[in-house]
Amino acid sequence: MSAAEKMPVLPETPEQEIRDLIAAQKKAHIAEGPMSAERRIDLIDRTIALLVENGDRMVDALMADFGSRSPEGTLATDVGGTLGSLKYAKKNLRKWMKASKRHSMFPLGLLGASTRVEYQPIGCVGNVVPWNFPFNLCFSPMGSIFAAGNRTIIKPSEYTVHSALLTKELCEKYFDPTEVAVVLGGPETGATFSRMPFDHLLFTGATGIASHIMRGAAENLVPVTLELGGKSPVIVSDTADMKKAAARVMTGKTLNAGQICLAPDYVMVPEGKVDDFVAEATASVTSMFPTLKDNEDYTSVVNQRHYDRLQSYLDDAREKGAKIVEINPGNEDFSQQEHRKIPPTIVVNPTEDMKVMQEEIFGPILPIKSYKAVDDAIGYVNDHDRPLGLYYFGDDRTEENRVINSTTSGGVSVNDVITHIMQDDAPFGGVGPSGTGAYHGKEGFVNFSHAKTIFRQTPFEFAAGALRPPYGEKTRKMLAGIIKK
Repeated sequence: MSAAEKMPVLPETPEQEIRDLIAAQKKAHIAEGPMSAERRIDLIDRTIALLVENGDRMVDALMADFGSRSPEGTLATDVGGTLGSLKYAKKNLRKWMKASKRHSMFPLGLLGASTRVEYQPIGCVGNVVPWNFPFNLCFSPMGSIFAAGNRTIIKPSEYTVHSALLTKELCEKYFDPTEVAVVLGGPETGATFSRMPFDHLLFTGATGIASHIMRGAAENLVPVTLELGGKSPVIVSDTADMKKAAARVMTGKTLNAGQICLAPDYVMVPEGKVDDFVAEATASVTSMFPTLKDNEDYTSVVNQRHYDRLQSYLDDAREKGAKIVEINPGNEDFSQQEHRKIPPTIVVNPTEDMKVMQEEIFGPILPIKSYKAVDDAIGYVNDHDRPLGLYYFGDDRTEENRVINSTTSGGVSVNDVITHIMQDDAPFGGVGPSGTGAYHGKEGFVNFSHAKTIFRQTPFEFAAGALRPPYGEKTRKMLAGIIKK
């Protein structure tokens, strides 16, 4: 039995303890008043220090949680990939904090009235963190949360116990609990957490759980940011370089063994080019992973439940007649293994009744479909739920724009997958079933702020009281001048 299968269980946190933490953060928020730029920068600096000084411990924690997880992958995603959004927020928050001057209605603006919008900290933000990138999805949103002048309480996933325990230890070392607190527990604590009176609740995870999160938040009318997922499609144009496209798709699909909300979920290629894509995908995987079973570069499936789920998708596809291409460069036997590794596996031209086309895969399985015309591919995407990411490969700008403008998705990467999330000056978020709200960049700052409109009236009483009774002919003439096309 592997270390991961002996995973300890986190104790549930009592509801009153969570309420006390929220109350303490809200009290501190009110007592301090609007957080200065210096305080916000200090909080971000401590988050950066936490990551830089403890990267190796995060690698070890995730290795223990997954059984086998790429150390370099962890350093690149959970550590290095987290620092960019923090540093960008630190660099720009003073600019974002400035009041925004707005137009005042005519003629009041000409008579000394003024309107501005100030971005006010909202207070205490709850953050429900998933298991796939437990450090990145805990600390990266802090760039937006802290830039906006808030405090946060984190609920890590119970699936990655060692990472959850390390998160709590490090947050207690680098922050006061009135700034950052960590609540441990499983589903029971998670359900309680979603019902708490936060000022905002951030949830990253499965679309199926999001409805429960929203239902819990609704008890206190808590606004939510939902970072979900869905079946992110890849459309490969007839003009694409197939070798480059396949290599970049498989790089994204094998990162964290496909356990990424933005992982390419299925690929659509022109008719007659399916075999070409499969051949190039096989060559790419072989180049990256000459072996898989004992290769630290290739990550395990996080637990037995998800391993069994993925295997059931493949069993279902086989039973329904799909062609299955397992990419196993070393011809290794995966029936006996210490960890739960699944070789990158392609399902060729799946039918719509197969589970791989009905559920978000979240693993190293990739269906490949063919299309006759790009409009057919666009139509297929639009017939399904709006995805978190959409990927286009090709060298035809007109076609590229047609794909982008004719579909709706959280974000788009052109001639790559996933990498739009790495652009720190642009919002990351979903749409519809793939999420709501965003963080990163100024949009993240705004997302975790209250945009407060402040209007200063003109000192001239004749203008300020223009619509004050008693009404008469003068009032009617003024209204007639307003109510017109």
